[in-house]
Amino acid sequence: MTEKEPLIPKHGGYRNLKSFLLAQLVYDVTVRFCDRYIDKRSRTRDQMVQAARSGVQNIAEGSQASATSKKTELKLTNVARASLEELRLDYEDFLRQRELPTWEPDHPSLKRFRAKRCSSLEDVRAWVEEEQKLTGEQRHTDKKEHTDERGRTRTDKDGENNKKRSVFVSGGQCRSVSDSTLAANAALSLLNLCCYLLDRQIEAQAKAFETEGGFTERLYRVRSAKRKR
Repeated sequence: MTEKEPLIPKHGGYRNLKSFLLAQLVYDVTVRFCDRYIDKRSRTRDQMVQAARSGVQNIAEGSQASATSKKTELKLTNVARASLEELRLDYEDFLRQRELPTWEPDHPSLKRFRAKRCSSLEDVRAWVEEEQKLTGEQRHTDKKEHTDERGRTRTDKDGENNKKRSVFVSGGQCRSVSDSTLAANAALSLLNLCCYLLDRQIEAQAKAFETEGGFTERLYRVRSAKRKR
């Protein structure tokens, strides 16, 4: 005997969604980032925080609305995805306008960031501190390599090798990475993953809607099955 189809299916499980947890972390990071690096009088500050909040809230609202409307769920999930895309552009603009680097996915610092699997603002903050310490140690090592036993600067015969070891190089010298560069690139890494997950989520919701229909279709199937019984 086939299981009876419920009129109101299970819904609202957004707190277990990876996309929701990531969006929530992005929101926390963005609030912190704007407090530290964006002028309080700037409109961009409010827009970034609101875009981050919109990502979180619309994922939750869409999940809850799925009980009676797959169409609404799909629409709100797409709104969340669009809001996070807007936020991603804001972080990219921040870096570009200040002539700060936007790192590629294979950047050593980003590899360490992904390996850390941050789940809270404190995790992200700890990673920033660790990276600052690493670049500080690298800068100290480079300084020692460029001086003799008397502390005098010596000719750099291995300049290219030193550049490869440096996180950032300017004029052959390794310099420390700013907090804002680390925080913005960390946020972008989180956003890239969250947007990817939301794209898959939207695709799955669209297929489910196409296959199962919406609440009206489900209501018809449930009523028809009851009449037959």
